[in-house]
Amino acid sequence: MERKAVRLVIEGKVQGVGYRWWAVGEAMRLGVHGWVRNRSDETVEALVIGPEGAIGRFERACWRGPGGARVMAVIRFEAEDDASQGFSQKPTV
Repeated sequence: MERKAVRLVIEGKVQGVGYRWWAVGEAMRLGVHGWVRNRSDETVEALVIGPEGAIGRFERACWRGPGGARVMAVIRFEAEDDASQGFSQKPTV
């Protein structure tokens, strides 16, 4: 399996709605690795690692997010694989 890594920045009403908790569950369901964290600019950032198909499914799911979220944008950047195993929440930056 070829591992690819992307960084997603999710904009909108995405903090205070359980977005990170939701993202961990979604990542586990889809079998991708990496992490998610809040950023001080009120966005959510995720490093997502796995096969392109699974990353694409995670990215599409990020447009929905949990029930209380209102996603305005999901911006994708190429990233380096940091060798994450599993998917975790990181502290706010």
